[in-house]
Amino acid sequence: MPTLPTPPALRFEFVSATDTGRSRNNNEDAVVIDEAACLAVLADGMGGYNAGEVASSMATSFIKAELGRWLSEASAQATDTDVRRAMDICVDNANRAIFNAANSNPQYAGMGTTLVVAVLRDSRLLLGHIGDSRGYRWREGELSQVTRDHSLLQEQLDAGLITPEQAAASNNKNLVTRAVGVEDTVLLETHLHQTQPGDWILLCSDGLSDMIDDEQIAAVLRQHDSLPQAAQALVQAANDAGGRDNISVILVRASGTAPVSRAWWPFRR
Repeated sequence: MPTLPTPPALRFEFVSATDTGRSRNNNEDAVVIDEAACLAVLADGMGGYNAGEVASSMATSFIKAELGRWLSEASAQATDTDVRRAMDICVDNANRAIFNAANSNPQYAGMGTTLVVAVLRDSRLLLGHIGDSRGYRWREGELSQVTRDHSLLQEQLDAGLITPEQAAASNNKNLVTRAVGVEDTVLLETHLHQTQPGDWILLCSDGLSDMIDDEQIAAVLRQHDSLPQAAQALVQAANDAGGRDNISVILVRASGTAPVSRAWWPFRR
């Protein structure tokens, strides 16, 4: 039987946008993109003074440098499991660097950051996250949240202690149960998703998701074909809703042709 030709890999277009918002004096979010490695990283820092800004900048720059270099060198020879292991190692190293900085510099005491990391390979997305910065998939006019917040609010929802309506009005939205740099170890939750031509991947800080809900995010995306315009429109919508926090988004669009496989499966929960 003749061997069927392998379909060409998907191509990915990246764009990012970040804004201080209307209530903060500095921006403690950080975003980086390495298009050559098909890598995107977003972090939302926390801590007094400028410590949150330091933590998020350390996390994103460290992971871009280390993981980006590994991805460029490993190329297509690496398996998805290899990539997941590299993500774990790079995040662990970043966590230890931030933790050590926080414990050796009084002005950085207690700093930490949320994190969401996306690696795109052919028709697959490896998505890792820590905290309440999120990943979404926009496919054929439907928006799906593909990460689950590591937060007290999410735990209360999962336990049936509060309703989604109560969660939307809660004052506990910023209480995360997992963050980078707060302890000497941290667990990156990683899942593997199938990507299709036309998919958009959205990474965002809670400065977006706390200000506008999923239906409003979808409404903004529905109005824009341009990736840069969509990113700026999301930031503007969050500011129009009050802009109570820093707002950061990364958008990735897949194009080309690729085989369609199972929708997703976890490396671990």
